Amino acid sequence: MKLVILDRDGVINYDSPSYIKSPDEWKPIPRSLDTIARLTQADYRVVVATNQSGVGRGLFEMATLNAIHDKMHRAVAQAGGRIDAVFYCPHAMEANCSCRKPKPGLLEDIGRRFNTSLKDVPCIGDALRDLQAAVAVGALPILVLTGKGAQTQRDGGLPPSTRVYADLADAVRSFIK
Repeated sequence: MKLVILDRDGVINYDSPSYIKSPDEWKPIPRSLDTIARLTQADYRVVVATNQSGVGRGLFEMATLNAIHDKMHRAVAQAGGRIDAVFYCPHAMEANCSCRKPKPGLLEDIGRRFNTSLKDVPCIGDALRDLQAAVAVGALPILVLTGKGAQTQRDGGLPPSTRVYADLADAVRSFIK
């Protein structure tokens, strides 16, 4: 099985320092929807792994998160693509859960649910925590410079195996010829 794991905010859609709290605030980054369609057409299973602490902080309800994800699924489908699953951590950082990236619990759950090893699976994110979670499960950490990515690169401390690309489209082009 060909699998790719994507962070959501800053990779697929624009991020916001005050969280994406409604479907109206969810806006795709240019080329991201077409890139997910390209992955789908190349027989990749596309999975989103995202921290959504806004739920745990009480900034929005689960119904709102579901509506945001519904909008994302519809937008990807209109571009000819498919997101096979969305895995999210709804907890605030203070909960110290095992599913909040940089801890690997969310990605481990993906491996279990898809009954596959995550070794060398491309894991694309814009934050150090995305890369750290990827390394913890043996996945291939890929940083995109959209969202928080440029700041993440400037801050340094990237795992040695990290690959860096301008955006999701350039990252996917590196492994789909």
